[in-house]
Amino acid sequence: MLQHIQSQAYQIEKLKAELHGHRKARFGAKSEAMDQLALDLSEDDEIAQAAKDQHTGQPPSDDEAPNNKRQHSRKPLPDHLDREDEVLSPGEACHDCGGALRQVGEDVTEELDYIPGHFVVRRFIRPRMACTCCEAFAQAPLPSRLIERGRPGPGLVAHMLVGKYCDHLPLERQSRIYAREGVDLHRSTLSDWVGRTTALLEPLGEHIGKLVRAGPALFADDTPVKLQVRANTTKTKTARLWSYVRDERPWCGAAPPCAWYQFSVDRKGEHPANHLAGYTGTVHADGFAGFNGLFGKGKVSAPLIPQVMRLDCPSQIPVVPNARAAVHPAG
Repeated sequence: MLQHIQSQAYQIEKLKAELHGHRKARFGAKSEAMDQLALDLSEDDEIAQAAKDQHTGQPPSDDEAPNNKRQHSRKPLPDHLDREDEVLSPGEACHDCGGALRQVGEDVTEELDYIPGHFVVRRFIRPRMACTCCEAFAQAPLPSRLIERGRPGPGLVAHMLVGKYCDHLPLERQSRIYAREGVDLHRSTLSDWVGRTTALLEPLGEHIGKLVRAGPALFADDTPVKLQVRANTTKTKTARLWSYVRDERPWCGAAPPCAWYQFSVDRKGEHPANHLAGYTGTVHADGFAGFNGLFGKGKVSAPLIPQVMRLDCPSQIPVVPNARAAVHPAG
C-alpha cells in the first residue's frame, strides 16, 4: 500500500508539471507579452497633442507638470556633461554709426544634444554689445533651432526617434536609459519632443509621396500591423500599413528609389484609391480585391496577365500569375 501511495504521488506531481507546461504554452505567452510591453496609450496621446501644439505655435514643455498643467520652469542641465561653447558676436563696429562696440553683458542659451556614445551641452554665448558713440545695442541672433524655445539638439532628437521607431524602445525605457547617464528627462518631455518633430517631418513625407507618384511605374502592397484598442488595453486589432515604392533600377532609370508609407485602421479599398487618386502610370499589385478601385474607366487599366515565360532566357523576367498591372493609356 505504501508503494502504491508513493507511485500515485509521483504520478500526480508529473501530471501537475505537464499541466503547468501546457498552461504556460497556451496562456503564458500572451499574458507575459502584454505585461512586458506595458502598453500605455498616454504616450501616443501626448505625442499627438504635441504635434497639434507644434502646428498652432504653442511653446514646448520640458518638465513634468502635475495634473497635466504646463510649467515654464526648467531644471538645470547636469554639471557633469561636457560643454561646447559657441560665441555668436554681432561684430566690433556699430551698424548705425560705425563706432566701436563694448560688451555690457551676455545671454547664454544651453542646448542638450547627443553624440553617439555620450551627451553634450552646447552653449550659445551671445554678448550684448553697446556702441561707445551712440549707445545703440547689438546682439547676434540665435541660430535656427529644431524646436523653438526647446532644449533638444538635432542629434538627441534623431537618437530618440531611431530608438522609438527603429529599435522599438518606448519613451519610458529611454527615459530610464538617460537617467543612468545622469540626464533627467521625463517621458512627458520626450513625448512632447517626438510630437513636435513628427509635425516638422510631415512636409518631408508629403514630398516623398509626390516623388513616388511622379514616376511612370510603382509597386503597391499592404502589411498587417497590430493596433491597440483604446477601450481595452489588452486587446488589439489588425490595421494596415500601405507601401508604395518607386524603383527604376531594374531598367536603369535615373530616379533614385524611394518608398511612401500610409497607415489605415482597416483594409478597405478606398484607402489605396485615395492615396493614388489622379495617378495614371503603371501600378504593380497583387490580387487583393482592395486594389480594384485603382483600375477602371478614366483611371489606369488592370488586365490580368497569366503568362509563363522561359527562365532559360536571361532577357525575360518571370511574371507572377494573377498579378495585376495597370498600363498607362498612352503606352
